[in-house]
Amino acid sequence: VMAFWGAPVDDKNHAKNAAKASLKMMSTLAELQKDWDERGMPTIEIGIGLNSGIMSVGNMGSKNRFNYTVMGDNVNLGSRLEGLNKPYGTNIIISENTRNIIVPDFTTRIIDMVRVKGKLDPVKIYELISEGQADEKLKIEIDEFEKALALYHNQKFEDAEKLITSLRETNPLKLYDIYLERITAFRQTPPPENWDGVYTFKTK
Repeated sequence: VMAFWGAPVDDKNHAKNAAKASLKMMSTLAELQKDWDERGMPTIEIGIGLNSGIMSVGNMGSKNRFNYTVMGDNVNLGSRLEGLNKPYGTNIIISENTRNIIVPDFTTRIIDMVRVKGKLDPVKIYELISEGQADEKLKIEIDEFEKALALYHNQKFEDAEKLITSLRETNPLKLYDIYLERITAFRQTPPPENWDGVYTFKTK
């Protein structure tokens, strides 16, 4: 499913409305999952990717298949971000473009600097957590992980590992496991001196 805001009618709050819709989808899914579980039915998880930018919009296709839609690199990036939720154990990943528009009205957590499949330029990616400000405990956790990520990018792996291990003991996120695994791998095979800290994905 793809949704877009800002066309055919201009929407100055396009990014915030997309973020609100994404969070509403997750809260609604939680309600559905509870009902499915009570009825002994299998549950599902979903991933959402959000990106903001210039896109081509209009009636596209042919006389056999015609649709009003959007196309372009920024659309493709949104699709790639959706696919990254599974490896990071998240539900909503947003680009730096979107994050810069919606803060401080929403709480986000930096996840990584990545090159998605089919792209050369790296992008910062964030997890969309909630609307509004985080409580003090979560804010501290987000700030501490940002410090750990800075240490990681500066190849201060031992210090980064200590900080991430501490965070994981309090909140065992898959995100923390990923970085601990990477640090272990870098101890065996250190990155080159000109390493830019970017993780390149080979698959969608």
